[in-house]
Order: sequence, then C-alpha cells, then structure tokens
Amino acid sequence: MKPVNLNKVRKAKARAAAKSQADENAVRFGRTKAQKDLDKARAAQAVARLDQHKRDTE
Repeated sequence: MKPVNLNKVRKAKARAAAKSQADENAVRFGRTKAQKDLDKARAAQAVARLDQHKRDTE
C-alpha cells in the first residue's frame, strides 16, 4: 500500500468544501450584471413615475 500525505488530503477536502459552498452561494445570490442593471432601471423608472404624479403644495 502507498503512503498517504494527510496534509494534502485534509487541504483537498477543505478546498472541495469551499468550492461547493461557493457554488451554492452563486446559485442562491448570484445575478448577472444585466439583471442588476435591469432592476436599477426599473427602480429609477418607478421613482420617476411617482415624481410625475406629485402635487405641488405651495
């Protein structure tokens, strides 16, 4: 049987765990730049629409 370097095994296991956590976070929180820009544009449009309906109180 071939000897095993336990440090390499431990580090490989930690890397795999970190990679799986990163993939899970990317699915849960990740959005493309286009999606973020679209949300910003929609929010700005909603604010502009509300501002157009304001009454002047002078």
